[in-house]
Amino acid sequence: MKRSLLFILVLLSAITANAYETDYQKSDSMLVMKLLNNARKQPANTNYIIYFAKQLKGIPYVAYTLEVNKKEKLVINLRQLDCTTYVENVTALTMCIKEKKYTFRNFCDNIRKIRYRKGAEPHYTLRLHYFTDWIEDNTAKGICREIQSPNPPFTKRQEINVYYMSQNPSKYKMLKDNPQYISIIKKSEININKKSYKFIPKSEVKNTTLLRNTIHDGDIIATTTSLKGLDIQHLGFAIWHKDGLHMLNASSLHHKVVEEPMTLYKYLQKQKSMTGIRIIRLNTK
Repeated sequence: MKRSLLFILVLLSAITANAYETDYQKSDSMLVMKLLNNARKQPANTNYIIYFAKQLKGIPYVAYTLEVNKKEKLVINLRQLDCTTYVENVTALTMCIKEKKYTFRNFCDNIRKIRYRKGAEPHYTLRLHYFTDWIEDNTAKGICREIQSPNPPFTKRQEINVYYMSQNPSKYKMLKDNPQYISIIKKSEININKKSYKFIPKSEVKNTTLLRNTIHDGDIIATTTSLKGLDIQHLGFAIWHKDGLHMLNASSLHHKVVEEPMTLYKYLQKQKSMTGIRIIRLNTK
């Protein structure tokens, strides 16, 4: 009986999710409903960011899962995740719990709100491609806020200078097929350039009382980079262990979603182009 009721809820919510073009499979809607149904049974003090982040462990890492249609659609794919879609899916699920809205349509609406500028209907030029843009737009929408203090550990400042997409359109299928989009992407780059944000240098990501008080379980970790034309290289969620800070992430190294066995300090030392971390906190209350 319970299984039949769940199926009916999935079917009804999936039908209503098509008010805008949505690309998903039945297994995606079933998993979303299962995750939300199980989350509602958890204790009131549950950290739902960590809860959902752990529930997605083991899902294969696959890049470019949003680049599958000639025309931009709202892609829902929990069968394959990259570091950005992992963060977005966990955020959308957490928002459902916070808002007490538990249908697949609610989840899709949250993904749209998170992924596109001002929560607009899906369009490639309105997708928040650079994570600095993602942070700013979702801060304006009340979804998150960036942590910028205290100093220390926020002792460095990142000057934003992004241009990779507009200068390398051949690397993006949608830009190759729609060259008229390039100038719009360029404008979005200009809008965030010359801004600056405090970050924690990777040499300071240590197991200290100061850092434990500064970074909370479930905070989004965005790794700053020395790669030209980019702002952020990788994303994940903070989780503290006895030996220090670790990261839940969709990992290209492990080819799946993992709770990285290495401390974040050790991980960052192995990544030459990663210079430190920015910290973003979801508004869960």
